[in-house]
Amino acid sequence: MTDNSSFRLKVQRIDKTCLFELSWGRGQQLCTTLNYPETLTGFYQEWQRVYLSFYKSALRGRVEGSGSIASPPIDWHARLVQAEARLLYEFHHWLRSAELYEIRAAIAKGTGDRANPQLLPSGEKGENVFLTCNSIELARLPWEAWEIGAEFATSRAIRIVRAPLNIKEETLKAKNKKHGKKARVLVILGDDTGLNFQKDREAVRSLSRIAEIKFVGWQPGQDIAQLKDDICQALTDERGWDVLLFAGHSNESAIIGGELAIAPNTSLSISEIELQLQIAKSRGLQFALFNSCSGINIAESLINLGFSQVAIMREPIHNEVAQKFIKRFMQTLAERKDVQESMLAACQYLKLEENFTCPSASLIPSLFCHPDADLFRIPPSGIKQIIDDIVPTMGEAIALSALLLISLSLSAQNFLVDQRVLTQAIYRHLTNQLPNDKPPVLLVQINEKSIQEAKIRNPKPMDRKYLASLVDKLSAMDARVVGIDYLLDRKHGDRQGEIEDARLARSLQAAVKNPTHPTWFVFAMTWGDTKEPLSVHPSLASNNWSLQGNINVLLGNMKLIPAKDTSKASLSFSYMLALAYKLNCEDATHSHQHKPQPQLQNKTDFFSEVTSYLREKGQHYKTLFPPAARLQPITSFSYKLRQKWLHPIIDFSIPPDRVYNSIPAWKLLQIKGHSYQSLKQQVAIVVPWGYGEAGVSKDGEDNWNMPPALSFWLTQGDSRNSRMVSPGGESHAYMVHHLLKNRLVVPIPDLWAIAVALILGKGTALIIGKRQHYRQLRVILPVITPPVYGIVCLQIYISSAILLPWFLPSVAFGLPMLLRKRNYA
Repeated sequence: MTDNSSFRLKVQRIDKTCLFELSWGRGQQLCTTLNYPETLTGFYQEWQRVYLSFYKSALRGRVEGSGSIASPPIDWHARLVQAEARLLYEFHHWLRSAELYEIRAAIAKGTGDRANPQLLPSGEKGENVFLTCNSIELARLPWEAWEIGAEFATSRAIRIVRAPLNIKEETLKAKNKKHGKKARVLVILGDDTGLNFQKDREAVRSLSRIAEIKFVGWQPGQDIAQLKDDICQALTDERGWDVLLFAGHSNESAIIGGELAIAPNTSLSISEIELQLQIAKSRGLQFALFNSCSGINIAESLINLGFSQVAIMREPIHNEVAQKFIKRFMQTLAERKDVQESMLAACQYLKLEENFTCPSASLIPSLFCHPDADLFRIPPSGIKQIIDDIVPTMGEAIALSALLLISLSLSAQNFLVDQRVLTQAIYRHLTNQLPNDKPPVLLVQINEKSIQEAKIRNPKPMDRKYLASLVDKLSAMDARVVGIDYLLDRKHGDRQGEIEDARLARSLQAAVKNPTHPTWFVFAMTWGDTKEPLSVHPSLASNNWSLQGNINVLLGNMKLIPAKDTSKASLSFSYMLALAYKLNCEDATHSHQHKPQPQLQNKTDFFSEVTSYLREKGQHYKTLFPPAARLQPITSFSYKLRQKWLHPIIDFSIPPDRVYNSIPAWKLLQIKGHSYQSLKQQVAIVVPWGYGEAGVSKDGEDNWNMPPALSFWLTQGDSRNSRMVSPGGESHAYMVHHLLKNRLVVPIPDLWAIAVALILGKGTALIIGKRQHYRQLRVILPVITPPVYGIVCLQIYISSAILLPWFLPSVAFGLPMLLRKRNYA
């Protein structure tokens, strides 16, 4: 309940002088002396005499007679109102003395400066001042009525709570109850001579929905020894209690800690049951309410034993007033408000709504608190507790909504994935966890220098005679699989164009007829504006001896194999290249009598031959590659929500030189001889490489923004390799690599990760918040968990090809601890 900045005010009366000592913060303190006005004692005694005269019967103290409030011949009501006004005026006048100005100002200023003020009733921010008095005479004064902050116009409430002069025992922190366990309330009904406890019973039973209640008390004819034993046995119940209530007669006694009338002419002192009370406290008893007379000594004794809070009446209390007080107190407590809120609500009720029938009654109750205890409230139980624990606070809800909106934004997702893959590339570089396999792809790059060397005036469309020379060179080098990343869907209409088309057609056919090994060609195709496929023109190549694949790419994302059997036009360019490599290069050491080979005389579609061959082997063209390469139902469903759940990404955390070898087209044509052994185990792809006209429908369409991870790798090597764009052919190379090397990285959706992180963070916050010695972890864990989780994510990415989001889940995990609820913080 307190921390280093809580205020503690000690008031000591020495003869005719009072010493006020205020301490707070890190050793700050103020001391002052003030003359004690004897007139204050006179006004108090006069008020007390009139108070007892008004409430002269049915007091919960040692009196004779019974009955209700009678109308005396003297107007005691008016006299009591006047006596109260005189007492409070003199009391406030004394407390507003100049000598106390620094103390009042320090409390008001300290309350305003608090970074984390306590929350008082109705969510009001303010401060509790712990008051200790060294004499019973001072303690009987209505200190709760002191309006400390009134003269400083502070917006935060300042409440007086009491603490005894001596506190020997520490308080025990509230134990977490298991879900489904109700709070337990023990009610001891004392001597009812002249009283009626029926309304007390009804008030307490209003808690029966949220608490287990047990009544213990004297019955006519009951043996006194047995009654005392019943009370002691109830107090030490092994299941423990949360709340202890006593109703009946009581009185002050400093030596024995106060006494309780448990039966006619029979009292039980606090000192007699001290051991039982300590056992009850050790088993969870936190709060005690004595709805009886003159309980200052009782409260001081119990706080000294380590009780968290004790509510008492400082003066004799009329039976009807006590019943009205406990009814409103229990109503507020049943709303799961804390005991201070319940006490203030009951006092406000007596002051505002019952002032005519119960004058001065609101001045009588006092709350004594152990300075190190949290204010008690009945905790939620069962489903209500589970719901209350799970339901986010307003701050959590706002922050969570923002996280969810960010996680559902595709642009935000792409940005976070880019940064995550960049971090992964840096981690690979620092830990030297790089693939050692030989790159399965050779990129033949037609770049700006190649165009200039070949003196090509307009590279759009690309000079087919130049493409023919590249095909001839690759065939001469015994290339097994060649991809042409140029759309060859049109035949030239002019004479020169026809010559170039014929030249390319002869080169392609010659490569297919290669006596050493027929070359498998994969040509680019795409979809036109009318949704018709645009593929290689029949005059250049036939579908009977070549394959075609869709060259459309979404930078950073793999092209997936459709879930259903569709036309081959739906299969990607990279997939067709990987398929050709699987059947041609990986099976090169095995002799297959019926393995399909591209032949010019073929009469059937070559892709159909390939699929038929796979079926004969008990395989399917979709299952040659890992399941992640196929479009999964959940990913397909997410497309309808404009999401990309579990859609594999292109792993740019692998450096380009481990994915593909590259050679500019002009340099390839300068190679002498026919021995380039690496081509036998590589897919050669002829690609446009960064020149301005590269693209199908518009110039530069093939030049993508450089992914951050790829940019990082390029800066680690030769500075001459630096560039501003990533050509589409580079993405094709990465996708072919991933298919052949079974390297398909599946990203876990941010939305899913946020949900898991929020549950873990909420659970952690609940555990930490309900254990005092763990509470410093609510700051430490949100700081140390993200780096640890990040390292785990980085390693899982490499070992299991799973991309776990880091930033948004880390924020979601820390939210419940940083934006904590009062009930678990």
